[in-house]
Amino acid sequence: MRVPFLAAAALAGGVLAAGALAAAAQAKPGRFFDAVDANGDGVLTAAEWKAAGRRPEGFQMMDANRDGQVTRAEGRAAMERIRAGGAPAPGAAAPK
Repeated sequence: MRVPFLAAAALAGGVLAAGALAAAAQAKPGRFFDAVDANGDGVLTAAEWKAAGRRPEGFQMMDANRDGQVTRAEGRAAMERIRAGGAPAPGAAAPK
């Protein structure tokens, strides 16, 4: 099952309210990721995330291995954590 990255990214960026998560989950998987991945290399960098107008806390929450990049797998894992109860990745910055 492919988890919609859009919902994870938007929620992690502090954009979606809880009630909007269901609507975002219906979006086409990968659409947000592809739009933010400015150079098309298949990973998101902090610079691409910031250029898309997203908050750094969201990037930190998704970058599970702290390598400065978010892969599609990390995005899917973040979505799964959110669906399971909203727990951020261990060591992630607390939302403001």
